[in-house]
Amino acid sequence: MTEPVTIGRATLYLGDCRDILPTLGEVDTVVTSPPYDNLREYEGQEPLDCLPVISMIADVLAEGGVCMWNVADATINGSETGTSFRQALHAMDCGLRLHDTMIYCKEGVTFPNANRYHPAFEYMFIFSKGAPKSFNGIRDWANKSKGRVLSGTSRQKDGRTIEYSRKGEIVPESGLRRNWWLMANPYNGDTSGHPAPMPYAMAHDHIASWSNQGDTILDPFAGSGTTGVAAVQMGRKFIGIEREPKYFDIACKRIEEAQRQGDLFIE
Repeated sequence: MTEPVTIGRATLYLGDCRDILPTLGEVDTVVTSPPYDNLREYEGQEPLDCLPVISMIADVLAEGGVCMWNVADATINGSETGTSFRQALHAMDCGLRLHDTMIYCKEGVTFPNANRYHPAFEYMFIFSKGAPKSFNGIRDWANKSKGRVLSGTSRQKDGRTIEYSRKGEIVPESGLRRNWWLMANPYNGDTSGHPAPMPYAMAHDHIASWSNQGDTILDPFAGSGTTGVAAVQMGRKFIGIEREPKYFDIACKRIEEAQRQGDLFIE
């Protein structure tokens, strides 16, 4: 492990996250997309067992902290591996809650199959250490019944009905976003040197949802640095770990550029 590189609010480590994570203090939020099921080749790196990494994340995550874990399953001999579910269950065994099972809906199909529906989604598991201390829900869902006065009843377990608790409220124009997110992910520009960059919207919107300004965001699989770019642009501190020098250099360059733009992007 080499000495970390500090770029403004960001600290980046070149090395294996399994070596570096135990040396870190507490972090508020983890936003990451690990190399899963060997679906991409990463400069000849050996496939990584993510279960020990999840255990280490559980150790460094602060009470009330959240980890967004973006994964999918490979298809082998015509069937999915189920690796994603094993990882989710392991996180629960480590004492984390499976707070939400979110879906990243892709605009395009990467691996079409002839004998089943085209796979066009990935999981965004939300693990939390206790109840999440922060939730800044994004309210951009267009309500079809906007302007209507809420009314009605709610049925209880014993069969009784009671008046709806929000009776009389006016339905707003926009409501809380659903837990499936349609996102584009163009492979060009400053992320073109990485085989599987995270969509910027994924990093940005999860950081916005589960953290506040001044919090520390961690990505133990920093890749091209998308999580770090979003974090520094939103006034968060960032810790990134990447074991491949080529991708580490891309991440440093992108985060340095984002840092140079100052606080123009802070919301």
